[in-house]
Amino acid sequence: MTTTDILSTETTIPTGASVLFYSPDYICRGYHIDTKEKAADVIAALESTPIAGVVVVAPDPVTREQLVAVHDPRYVRGVLDGRPEEWAIRNGLGEWSPGLRDSVLASTGGAVASALHSFVHRTNSGSASSGLHHSGRARGAGFCTFNGLVIAAREVLARGAKRVLILDLDAHCGGGTASLIEDLAGVEQVDVAVNGYDSYTDTVNSTLLMSMGDTYLEDVAQALASVVDPSTIDLVIYNAGMDPHERCRTGGERGITTAVLARRERMVFDWARGHGVPVSYVFAGGYANKNLDRAEVADLHLLTVAEAAR
Repeated sequence: MTTTDILSTETTIPTGASVLFYSPDYICRGYHIDTKEKAADVIAALESTPIAGVVVVAPDPVTREQLVAVHDPRYVRGVLDGRPEEWAIRNGLGEWSPGLRDSVLASTGGAVASALHSFVHRTNSGSASSGLHHSGRARGAGFCTFNGLVIAAREVLARGAKRVLILDLDAHCGGGTASLIEDLAGVEQVDVAVNGYDSYTDTVNSTLLMSMGDTYLEDVAQALASVVDPSTIDLVIYNAGMDPHERCRTGGERGITTAVLARRERMVFDWARGHGVPVSYVFAGGYANKNLDRAEVADLHLLTVAEAAR
């Protein structure tokens, strides 16, 4: 078995393995948006440069019932059935297709599967999912169709968790998440952003810290230090965006280099290990352009995979 053999959920996962959930169904070609295509690049990069202990597992798709626990049933019906068109095109991309439906069902299912795996087994795991944190109750936004972070958090609470922390280090603000957890007991968000898209005012359980390149790591450290009684957290759901990178045109900030993001990943996972808290991560933002090619974006996301498996 190689790193990139894709195991089914019925397969016995090797003891001590670091699971990365992924299925080819995540990929939705034709939209020309990295959030719908880059997962395959990461798996290809893993094949060429394996990370010890990492196994790839295909998750079950998210169910309609899990979606309507967070999202407006009319919106869910629109995205899943393609009608009525008024609701179907609220998906954050502005165009509906069966391929988009299948992609978001699979990748959202991966976010849920990782959260449950990490919670049940008290271990780090992840999903090669992107396009989650801007989605609100009745519409998508910013390339995000369904908010898999909140769906996953609710599923973990249903399994007995008392406290779930959503740590959002995407370049952009997680306003969709903040709106969906405002009255959700047991879930809190700590959000460090470098771009004001989808910004929001702090709530009782969501805190936003706007950062800059020259203070980025200090701000991430401050955000982690602000978490009260971290040892009582049952699970961290980590939105591990790589779009703060200075060469990413969609959110990048000067001074945030590959080395800085590598230090950020070490910081996050060291903090979680120090408090005995498992982490479930998703890839979140990270966009290729002429200054940052797709292979480099994939390598940035592998920083998270490697730290989770360390």
